Amino acid sequence: MAGTGATPSPSHASPLARAEQFIWLTARVLEQRRFEYHFLGGGSETVETALAAYVNEDGGYGHALEPDLRGPVSQPLHTAHALRVLDSIGRCGGLRVERMCRYFTEVSTHDGALPAIHPSQRGYPSAPFIPIVDDPPSELLATGPVVGLLHRNQVWHAWLFRATDFCWAAVEGLEKSHPYEVEAAVAFLDGAPDRSRAEAAADRLGRLVREHGLAVLDPDRLEEYPLAPGYAAGERHFPYDYARTPQSLARRWFTDEEMARSLEHLAGEQREDGGWPVNWRQWAPGTALEARPIVTVEALRTLRAHGRAIA
Repeated sequence: MAGTGATPSPSHASPLARAEQFIWLTARVLEQRRFEYHFLGGGSETVETALAAYVNEDGGYGHALEPDLRGPVSQPLHTAHALRVLDSIGRCGGLRVERMCRYFTEVSTHDGALPAIHPSQRGYPSAPFIPIVDDPPSELLATGPVVGLLHRNQVWHAWLFRATDFCWAAVEGLEKSHPYEVEAAVAFLDGAPDRSRAEAAADRLGRLVREHGLAVLDPDRLEEYPLAPGYAAGERHFPYDYARTPQSLARRWFTDEEMARSLEHLAGEQREDGGWPVNWRQWAPGTALEARPIVTVEALRTLRAHGRAIA
């Protein structure tokens, strides 16, 4: 399967064509295969083959699949990333996902949820903003997206019962939060089987987001929106970060005008080299290089899902 071939003039190329050149120039094989699948008519099998390079014998994923965690050991964040990839290509099921659930069971905390980082990461490089502790707490940040995707794909496993209960308690108990935790809550609510309960929780969460300024509603007035503690200088979140698709419950939080402004901002973030930037704290050159193609694929998917022309 061929791409566009010759490099088009940057001033006349479409966002997709510019991104394609960036992907071929900088991306790992996995992100190249994902780009082919989503935008060039590629098959899911090649994505699965590339993803298999990161799996370990315990059913979890490692080997810096999530670029901010280095080393070979399986981690919940790596395995959640793998689950998102499989979901995006319609392959979230079967023996592979059953082995993932067994891994989640093995590393879960006393209340059946997932920690962000398992202590096995100690000794390998990792981002300084992700602390490693001996008895890690349960994290909605790690658990919510996994549980939501498994439910959405009608995957059933014994581990899911307690993990689901944890997510409900965590989401419905949120009084003060930060953007990444809200994203995790949305990922859970978008897949939760109890739709009426999910809609009620999402409505409350949307009010919290607006009251605390957790979404930039006017990109021309960035300075009016506070940064969460510990976030990098440009690490603000926009409506599209919460509502990646129009079907998300988070889409109801924003007016059409607010959503359109945020998508215009996202489109304008594409850099001269064709890729989108990473806005969180950079701590090593290689991690930024690996993360930008991931961000680029997701930016294009978000724009397309909301009906923006990219080709």
